[in-house]
Amino acid sequence: MKKKHFIIFVLLSLFLKSNTYSQEGLPIYSDYLTDNFYLLFPSMAGVSNCTKVRFTSRKQWMDQDESPNLQTVSINGRIGDTKSALGAIAFKDQNGYHSQSGAYFTYAHHIMFSRSELDLDMLSFGLSAGLIQYKLDESSFLSGGFDPLISGVEQSATDFNIDFGFSYQYLDFYAHASVKNLLNNDGINFNEQGLSYNNLRTYLFSTGYLFSDNSNNWNFEPSLMFAHKDGTKETFADINFKVYRETDFGRLWAGFSYRNSFDGAEYLNNQNQIKKQKLKYITPLVGLELNGFIFAYTYSYQSNSIIFDNGGYHQLTLGFNFGCRKQKYDCNCPWIK
Repeated sequence: MKKKHFIIFVLLSLFLKSNTYSQEGLPIYSDYLTDNFYLLFPSMAGVSNCTKVRFTSRKQWMDQDESPNLQTVSINGRIGDTKSALGAIAFKDQNGYHSQSGAYFTYAHHIMFSRSELDLDMLSFGLSAGLIQYKLDESSFLSGGFDPLISGVEQSATDFNIDFGFSYQYLDFYAHASVKNLLNNDGINFNEQGLSYNNLRTYLFSTGYLFSDNSNNWNFEPSLMFAHKDGTKETFADINFKVYRETDFGRLWAGFSYRNSFDGAEYLNNQNQIKKQKLKYITPLVGLELNGFIFAYTYSYQSNSIIFDNGGYHQLTLGFNFGCRKQKYDCNCPWIK
């Protein structure tokens, strides 16, 4: 067995046999499709020829106060001309009276298997460590009465956790995997019996390929992403397709993502019949890279039958690249260049 294939086999075995515990942390949305794989996969820190800075903002129900919203800021890049890279992510996620905020710091290492820098044949692995603060504001829950299940104050807890992941990239093909939040965190996830839901470990896997026309001005990228939450046994998948157009002034892209869960939630319809529905999201997206600056917009519409509101999720990504090195690889891969 070749050394490269042996290393990949060992990493896959470690990934599939992990038996540790976890905490929720950064939510999994479609922002990874806006040139931001690093949000999900720590092994993608420093993969690009440039240092990347990205800001994202996501919000639902624009006309409602304290509606679900998320903000992230991230940076990642190589350490000089070495094979190592560093990254950092800070985020705040709020949904009504619940909120969480945190920061992760990442170290990644990249191993080249190709004999020259023209061919991309690279295995990467990354480790992120960070703190997450959870809050639940119950100060307005009690209106003159007493409830033993409600504290009436703002509950808060801070936990430490780590993520691990690896990526393999060969020319225009890629595959990523990660285990999010490996440690056992209690946070503030207690029910009325005092039981803690502290296992929210998430497994992620993504793969895709870039097809190009003869001119290399048009590129097409189908991809898949699978997620499984260990504690709740929820599984969902994203089916994605993006089109890139290379121009004299930069790069344009557009695409869509379809998310479907494999597990359904039960509910009663108007005839008192028990039905089951699955979570479904349709997300179109557009983006532009111009002289190192990035702009992208996504809109996620929830298409399952039982929803709280017809409004969708709006998400905006802004970013810029700096410290770019000379392009090395003979591939059209936009996540590298």
